[in-house]
Amino acid sequence: MSAERFGMLIGINGNMARVEFKDYVMQNEVAFILHNEERLKSEVIRVTGNVAELQIYEDTKGLKLGEKVEFTGELLSVELGPGLLGQIFDGLQNPLPQLAEKSGFFLKRGLYLEALDDKLEWEFTPVAKVGQSVKPGEKIGVTKEGIFEHWIMAPFGLKSAATVVKIAGKGKYNIKHIVAELKDERGNAYPVTMSQIWPVKVPIASFAEKLKPLKPLVTKIRIIDTLMPVALGGTYCVPGPFGSGKTVLQQLISKHAEIDIVIVAACGERAGEVVETLREFPHLVDPRTKKSLIERTVIICNTSSMPVSARESSVYTAVTIAEYYRQMGLNVLLLADSTSRWAQAMREMSGRLEEIPGEEAFPAYLENRIASFYERAGLVRLHDGSFGSVTIGGTVSPAGGNFEEPVTQATLKVVGAFHGLSRERSDARRYPAIDPLESWSKYASFIDREEVNLAQAVLKRSYEVKQMMKVVGEEGTSLSDFMTYLKGEFVDDVYLQQNAFDEVDAATIEERQKYVFHVLHEIIKSEFNFEGKDAARKFFQELRQVFIEWNSSGWQAENFKKQENQIKEKCKKYITA
Repeated sequence: MSAERFGMLIGINGNMARVEFKDYVMQNEVAFILHNEERLKSEVIRVTGNVAELQIYEDTKGLKLGEKVEFTGELLSVELGPGLLGQIFDGLQNPLPQLAEKSGFFLKRGLYLEALDDKLEWEFTPVAKVGQSVKPGEKIGVTKEGIFEHWIMAPFGLKSAATVVKIAGKGKYNIKHIVAELKDERGNAYPVTMSQIWPVKVPIASFAEKLKPLKPLVTKIRIIDTLMPVALGGTYCVPGPFGSGKTVLQQLISKHAEIDIVIVAACGERAGEVVETLREFPHLVDPRTKKSLIERTVIICNTSSMPVSARESSVYTAVTIAEYYRQMGLNVLLLADSTSRWAQAMREMSGRLEEIPGEEAFPAYLENRIASFYERAGLVRLHDGSFGSVTIGGTVSPAGGNFEEPVTQATLKVVGAFHGLSRERSDARRYPAIDPLESWSKYASFIDREEVNLAQAVLKRSYEVKQMMKVVGEEGTSLSDFMTYLKGEFVDDVYLQQNAFDEVDAATIEERQKYVFHVLHEIIKSEFNFEGKDAARKFFQELRQVFIEWNSSGWQAENFKKQENQIKEKCKKYITA
């Protein structure tokens, strides 16, 4: 690299550096600050004249003015290939277990490792033939990664279709071995290895068509699937105060959702929560394979104690890996926890750049950045006619549980579903603590719309009666209103809540949800005849207990049928003919 591609450090403010250069610099270019024997990775975020402002992904302690800065001419990128699954990376795609082995308890700054093991060999089977024309992202060969067929694809960066001029035979190769050679119409040659490098802030768009997400994603969490569903390839957010169950809900969705690959981006969460995730995932049993869930998971780990700028890289690294597996016709779920920390990092960098602040000192472009992240979700039809999807679910941690703050509001403008966690429900030990009245979804559920509408109306009216009873008391409420209140509480207790520690009740399959919700619908639409409020309360308390036991019975088992008949017989005694 020529001397002209070096700059000089002329200012530093926390994790932001100002660098003077002579020749040229690209926006979002990667640069290294050379400090003694260390090379500290950074990214160009603004260029003014011959001064570039960089965000540094490392601790800046000890840096001095006048130090050399090396510009690489490359954008911040990740390596994509077989071997990603089961890995734990930081935001710059350094494998953390290997990093810890090399540097000990405290990670050494300026130490960067290869994301994928280039000594490991993979069984390659060619699919394309010599003379065949392939488009960017089309399958050239396959290898096996866990339970999945991992496609070896034509480079995403191809400008147009190219012809296969050479292809390796079936055999074992490492990820750096050239397995094919392509030539475009201009005669440019493109060697193809089993891995490829891709810039994280550029969406992978090597597909035939982007489609509207319509098919529901079955999470097996009843309140979500029934009242505020998520579509396969859709977006949703889970805002809630600290301690309201965001992490537990994410873990259960990642375990039980009908999805192929799970990407977890812990962007700026407290170290204790991240450690809990890292400890839990290897021990979570995947219901599909009966092996460890980590085998079809990638974790991008970036705690709040790491440099703030690294939070941004972790979000983009995660979504790029998600898009890569989508290109193989797989359904990927990306869980970002928490986007509030990412937004706080943006606010901090914006302040150091002395930009005009928006609401609550967040940058004016906050909405745009959040929207561009969620827009990378979607359902796509690939060139071979198969379908792949990326579903993005982001948690938001508003201070004091205030959903009116800028990050929550900016997120609500772009997502398709809102699962708002309630402090009141969390304190009442209701799980999940999703508020059924505040939350919403733009996607369709697999449960009959009329049945869902009635349940929502009952829940809403029940809440109104409950608030009224706080003022006038139970004796000031009519029996009809009291019955509506009891029905709403009953729906909440037996259907919207699940026992996360019960093997059966923790996850409810689509078929069972439809069946049980229909039984529930018949109960809440029925007119009951009771002598008074005490009789009504006693009936619903007893019915609640039987229903909860029914939730724990194996689907279509003998006990399941027996308890269903018990519920129906109990209701028959009081239903008005």
